[in-house]
Amino acid sequence: MALPTFEKIRLTGLIGILSFGLTALFAVLLPALLEPLIPATFILGFFVLIPLIWVLGEDFPLVASENEADSAVDRSATAERPVAALRERYATGEIDEAEFERRLDRLLATEDLDERFDRAESDGSASRGSSAGREREFETE
Repeated sequence: MALPTFEKIRLTGLIGILSFGLTALFAVLLPALLEPLIPATFILGFFVLIPLIWVLGEDFPLVASENEADSAVDRSATAERPVAALRERYATGEIDEAEFERRLDRLLATEDLDERFDRAESDGSASRGSSAGREREFETE
């Protein structure tokens, strides 16, 4: 199993928050038993790990390379636009024309249903209670 990778700034923030949080937890929880861990946790996080991240950069095991960070942003952008992602897969030859048409029809039908539900919710719940409102909802489907 591969280790997760983070952008350099996100990993720095994560380690800073964890170092401070664990230091405070050890200081409050059992100060007598965990007394040696209090300064060790703070020093390890802020004075060892964070400088190592910034000095080593992409060579640090948990830091993502620039290409990985860019591809993660691209993947999230295409996840927000499923039709564009589907077109891209068709253009690169990952799926054939029949599969493209089938998935496109499914996506467009799903988007239409979402728009109908949003419109019905914005109309108000009073029309849903009456039988005429229910008939109108069935007609739109």
